[in-house]
Amino acid sequence: MKPDEQDLAKLLPEARALVSTVVKNNMAEGILFSAGTDTTIIAYEAVKFNPKIPTITVSFKQGKPKDIEYVKKMVKFLNLNHETHVFNVEDAIDAAKDVVKVLKTFDPMDVRNTVPAYIGLKAAKKKGIKSVLTGDALDELFGYPWQFHLSKSEFAKALSNMWGEMTFSSKPMGDSIGVKVQSPYLDPLFMDYAKKLPVNLKVNMENGVKYGKWILRKAYAGLIPDDVIWRGKVPLEQGTGTWVLPDYFEKEMPTADFEEKKKLILEEDDVILTSKEQLIYYEIFRKIFGKPSEVYGEPAGKRCPLCKGYVDTKIGFCRICGNYPI
Repeated sequence: MKPDEQDLAKLLPEARALVSTVVKNNMAEGILFSAGTDTTIIAYEAVKFNPKIPTITVSFKQGKPKDIEYVKKMVKFLNLNHETHVFNVEDAIDAAKDVVKVLKTFDPMDVRNTVPAYIGLKAAKKKGIKSVLTGDALDELFGYPWQFHLSKSEFAKALSNMWGEMTFSSKPMGDSIGVKVQSPYLDPLFMDYAKKLPVNLKVNMENGVKYGKWILRKAYAGLIPDDVIWRGKVPLEQGTGTWVLPDYFEKEMPTADFEEKKKLILEEDDVILTSKEQLIYYEIFRKIFGKPSEVYGEPAGKRCPLCKGYVDTKIGFCRICGNYPI
């Protein structure tokens, strides 16, 4: 059920004031900008404090990035000081080596999502930008679309479990090259607000469609173009175009070679690999760290049946190889 107009008249200005406060308290020298709902709201507030703040978007040359049309629209709308950094397959593979090393994972989706963020951070560093704003944590605090079918109590429990395990790769990747990542939605003020919000303010209907982050979308509706503020969830890999990487590796690596290496790794390391892309990341991981069963051999939590590493998790996700559920 939606709150009535009288309640909204109080709730919406409060939400905007809080976001403005946490953006101001966490201001950085630049913004990693995707033009998704999360970073658009941040940019909308950030330009109030620094109208010339640099914004950087990353785009995969061989992909079909879904962010570009929205980025162009918001750059014009907010008059942003903006640059799009285009990267290719070679850049992505090179960045993946650092991502695997820093995050200590060979989870294909995690690596694929982190690569463009890392490339954006490197682009910022090259421009002399020492800190950047990101939109991390809004989905984790308000819920993902694939959780919307849950009952009210199930949804609350799923969020609580997720809050206990949520991590954001941009921070360690930024630390690894000396760029500080500022995430306003991770500010304790905002996190406390978001965690206490009733479910109907996190997820609700608008024009016949169920949306997450509903109260924030509603708060900025009319201030930010409708097709951006009511934009659906687009994972970083789709927004930047790296979602095509699995197909690229599938075509480039002979299947016979993959099957041979996959069999050898199973025999020697007791690790089950599920894709050619994962094999690329696993070989990097194995060279740097060794077998997952040895690197993550402390018997805590659950043991992943695919990589044989132990993971302390309530949500059943293996942060080592990406297997779900375990």
